[in-house]
Amino acid sequence: MTFATKLKEEICANDINRVEQFSELSAIIRYDAHVVDGKIVMTFENGSVARRVFKDIKSIFNVSPHIVVRNQKRLRAKQIYILEVSSWEIMKRLNVDKPMKREYLDTPEEMVAFVKGCFLVCGSINDPATGGYHLEYVFNLEDDACFVNDLLHEMKFDSKMIERSNKYMVYLKSAEEISDMIRMFQATTSLFYFEDIRIYRDHKNMVNRLNNCEIANQEKTTFTGMKQIEDIHYIEEHDLMGLLDEKTKLVLEYRLKYPESSYQELSSIISMETDYRIGKSGINHHFIKMRKLVEQHKKR
Repeated sequence: MTFATKLKEEICANDINRVEQFSELSAIIRYDAHVVDGKIVMTFENGSVARRVFKDIKSIFNVSPHIVVRNQKRLRAKQIYILEVSSWEIMKRLNVDKPMKREYLDTPEEMVAFVKGCFLVCGSINDPATGGYHLEYVFNLEDDACFVNDLLHEMKFDSKMIERSNKYMVYLKSAEEISDMIRMFQATTSLFYFEDIRIYRDHKNMVNRLNNCEIANQEKTTFTGMKQIEDIHYIEEHDLMGLLDEKTKLVLEYRLKYPESSYQELSSIISMETDYRIGKSGINHHFIKMRKLVEQHKKR
């Protein structure tokens, strides 16, 4: 079972009030139903969603939809649930017989229920354990996608909209916003699963960044040490050591002993093994003096 299926089943398991039922059912019928021979026909691959719609229609309109279960064996075996109801009154009361307008959703509660209904029939979400963070709604009509996209923006979600394969997709890529949407759906178990994976991945990424940073710093330290040793050999070959003071000579001596040590490590070793107390800035000062001597000699 996919993460998207589990999330939809958890949404359908939650009880909602009559106001939420109206808005959720409005979205489901608007974006999933077809009118055939005067009947509203809805097709679902998720049994939980089919049961939710059946229950809500019966509860609100006192009508029991006719339900047909078919086994589909194309690609993979699965059951298809077809609900039929012949009441035009349902479409009129839910405003599904006319284009969707913002004024049909009076309260934040109705907005959330409408978005939730959209997700149940048009939505999908990646499993964070197997792929990137991605939640999407797919619509056949551009106007429908624009309406939901604008609605999500009003709800403070930074959703985007694109055309893909003659359909229109509204999507979220931010892990934080997807988490907020799952929380808005009140799907606690799915939220905990999503957050656990998110925390693990964020921690793993942080460790990788720290490791990469440490490797880069080590490579930089090694490169710097090798360049300094080249300068020391140049000074020795050209008999320039006598132009340096004793403390600088001491630092160069320890660089030859510890070619891959950082300035901090070098300063600690010198301070421990000699009477000369020196810090990183002092180490850097002596190497600057050495570099200047080499550059001046090369210019002659």
